[in-house]
Formats: sequence, structure tokens, C-alpha cells
Amino acid sequence: MIIVAGTVRIDPSKREATREAMDKVIKASRAEAGCIDYSYSVDVLDPHVVHVFEVWRDKEALQLHFKMPHLSEWRASWTLIGVSDRKLQMYEIGGVSPL
Repeated sequence: MIIVAGTVRIDPSKREATREAMDKVIKASRAEAGCIDYSYSVDVLDPHVVHVFEVWRDKEALQLHFKMPHLSEWRASWTLIGVSDRKLQMYEIGGVSPL
């Protein structure tokens, strides 16, 4: 299992356009084979920060995700909607247990 987690910065003045672009990429990504979870959330204390959290079945599913047209469209929209300072990490997980 692969987890992608981190943050991106957004321009809060372009929140509606950002939300529309995120809505598209989230829905399309969640429909991909191998996607277990895919979500973005605005930080409660800093409206410029969006937390990214993705869970993928394996590296192959994540690599296919990188080639999807909706991901290319999402990345192409970054300059228009003010996405910057992308800090994401990939974690390989051996197992999961409830807390």
C-alpha cells in the first residue's frame, strides 16, 4: 500500500476556482482502479494550506494515476488558480491496523 501525504499552498482569493478544479481531480482519481482514498482539506488555522492525503493499492496504481488526463489537467491549472509550494511525500506501508 502507498500513502501520498503533504501540503500545497493556494491563493484563498481564488478559492472557488480552486475548489472546482480540486472537485474534478478528486472525483476522477477516486474512480481509478487502485485508488483507496483521495482527499484534500483546507487547514483550519491557515487558509493558504491544503492538506493532501491519498492511499493507493500499490506503486503501479500510483504510476498509472500520474499518466491520467485529469491529473495533467489539474497540474496545468495550478498557475491559474494559485497552487504553489507543493510538499508531498510517498510512504510505502506494510500493513494497517485500526487504533
